[in-house]
Amino acid sequence: MPPTTAPRSGRPLWTFALTAAALFMTSLDNLVVTMALPVIRERLHASLGGLEWTVSAYTLTFAALLLTGSTLGERFGRRRMFVGGLAVFTAGSALAALAPNVGILVAARAAQGTGAAVVTPLTLTLLAAAVPLERRAMALGAWGAIAGLAVALGPVVGGAIVQNASWQWIFWLNVPIGLALMPLAFGRLAESRGTARRLDTPGVALASGGLFGVVFALVRTTSTGWSSGQVVAPLAAGTALLAVFAVHERRAVEPMLPLRLFAGRGFSAANIASMLMSFGMFGSIFLLAHFLQIVQHYSPLAAGVRTLPWTAMPMLVAPVAGVVTQRTGGRPVLVTGLVLQAGGLAWLAAVTSPAVAYATMVPAFVMNGVGMALFFAPMASTVLGAVGREHEGVASGVNNAIRELGGVLGVAVLASVFAGAGSYASGRAFVEGLAPAVYVGAAVVAVAAVAAALIPGRRSSRAQRSGLPAEGAAPGLAVL
Repeated sequence: MPPTTAPRSGRPLWTFALTAAALFMTSLDNLVVTMALPVIRERLHASLGGLEWTVSAYTLTFAALLLTGSTLGERFGRRRMFVGGLAVFTAGSALAALAPNVGILVAARAAQGTGAAVVTPLTLTLLAAAVPLERRAMALGAWGAIAGLAVALGPVVGGAIVQNASWQWIFWLNVPIGLALMPLAFGRLAESRGTARRLDTPGVALASGGLFGVVFALVRTTSTGWSSGQVVAPLAAGTALLAVFAVHERRAVEPMLPLRLFAGRGFSAANIASMLMSFGMFGSIFLLAHFLQIVQHYSPLAAGVRTLPWTAMPMLVAPVAGVVTQRTGGRPVLVTGLVLQAGGLAWLAAVTSPAVAYATMVPAFVMNGVGMALFFAPMASTVLGAVGREHEGVASGVNNAIRELGGVLGVAVLASVFAGAGSYASGRAFVEGLAPAVYVGAAVVAVAAVAAALIPGRRSSRAQRSGLPAEGAAPGLAVL
């Protein structure tokens, strides 16, 4: 039988450096291309639809294949699939930089998303296996902060590159990094596998197809509307496939996703909080980034720099949050972070106007940045701590997929709220749509805080993992 967890490699610093670099690179490419779209439209003679798919192709394959990526690592080897995912991502980056037309660029972006879907969940399980348990919360807290920072810095980095070099360098920068990471990962990371002896092929097909349909529909809502056949049909098909997937997993001998994991209150509540946080926060960020450029007329780079009080906070606060999490458990840190984010978004919705002074927005930016750090820092360790060591790979894939799905859903829903109340016709019209949309985002993040409060405390979590009834709970009672 293959080992269920990685042997201690004795190289936790190497493991952290390699997984952090890979995570930052793949997460950055989620949004780094957005600031280059006007230039790409001019140079490649791309249509508006082609530009939309330049962004969406990455999001679509990434979100749809995250659970599959972690499953392949569990079955065929985490290090092996990690290196393979890096190879696909690096090749996709090179193809994107060389793309002679928008069709090739969209295909390259899909390849990047496929590679990232394999790499991202495996960075978490490889790191968790290499770090001693007493330092795990700090290491996973830094992992979460890097992921949040990369997504937030995407537009800043993209704007800087476009303003000072050619748009191709957005993709060329990945190539030497990927080529350096592959041999180092192969030589420095320990190999490990999950407990499954066979691949749940029907489960992989159903989960990938279902997630693809749902994410495809959500991506299309911003351009075609919720009632369009391009939304309704794939959403219905994707939902049906996921329902069949759930039935199949209940009957499978070796399921790719043991549904009994969701019987644990900690695992369910943490994933609900992740989805709702991504929904509210990233849907709001999408609109606020547009506000700085469209209404206040900042350049892409200038707009990105002005968000630094928000985006820089995770790197400053996450180490402290990791130490606190190690001592108190994840629940109080998560709840505090989500309350700060809800308050920061509500502040922005209340004060934003076409002529609002930047200084008025800075305290809210800081609240949101600190809140994101306090959320990302304990979330990874909370999710992994809610399951047994043999299920950590699957738990990582589930949490990443749910968080990504929440972000896509948030952009779609909040964009619809914006369109229903405002428009791009003027600064005033934009703010009339922005304010209610961001208020909705704040409310959803507040609900995420309620979900996080349901995560068991430290002693209860230990009891659940030991198979004992949690303190104050009736034996055998499954919550959520």
